[in-house]
Amino acid sequence: MPRKINLLAALFAFFLPAFQVSPAAQDAAPPAPRTTVPGISIPDVPGAPFSATLVLESQRIWPDGTSQIRRTINLVARDGQGRTHNETRRLMPEYFHGSPELMSVRIFDPLTHIRIVYDPALHIARRQFVPKEPSTTALPNPSVGIQDLGTTTLNGLQARGTRRTEIVPDYKSETGETVKIEDETWYSQDLHLNLLIRHSDSRVGVETVGVSNLKREEPPASMFQVPPGYRILNATPAQSSTFPPKPTGNGVEVEPPL
Repeated sequence: MPRKINLLAALFAFFLPAFQVSPAAQDAAPPAPRTTVPGISIPDVPGAPFSATLVLESQRIWPDGTSQIRRTINLVARDGQGRTHNETRRLMPEYFHGSPELMSVRIFDPLTHIRIVYDPALHIARRQFVPKEPSTTALPNPSVGIQDLGTTTLNGLQARGTRRTEIVPDYKSETGETVKIEDETWYSQDLHLNLLIRHSDSRVGVETVGVSNLKREEPPASMFQVPPGYRILNATPAQSSTFPPKPTGNGVEVEPPL
């Protein structure tokens, strides 16, 4: 039976207008505070172009029961060839208004297996050949429970929900309670993409990533190109015979602009 996720939808609608930008097993110790939140993995599927805004929120829970909420947005896209564009922006406090700092942009071309990560602050782009990894099947973990949450509609697409719950063995929180890690995902088979992710760790808090402003059309070609004026470095490991870097004094090759 379809489910409604009105609370999260209202949350995205509340703070998304504040940001306006242009396209361009767990360790036992509690994770350190983040400056960013992992976004979503974009499969390099051809024939399913889109562009969207990711809305990301991190709610940090302190031992005294108080919390800190920080938010940001990332622009993501995939073109008809399967090329992907994925941003990382800095988490900002609730009172912030404006464009969160763009820390990096990742571009991947599945036809050439070239991944480029460029840094807007340094105006440096690192290009690397990424060989295709063989598919593997994870072994079942008896301490992990999987629950089917049914289906709902997000961004006009049907999405199926799954909740993965893990109890961290032999570890207690500062309050003496058992540590539980929960991951909830809502996956669109039509777009081959998670439209909503909620990661909860009872030691630190909750991280939420949701897709908003989804456009199912070919994104601008500029989103899959390094902007002018960047210095491009070859970061492919020397042992790669497919796309070997030329040795220099500092171990990297300076490439001409793409």
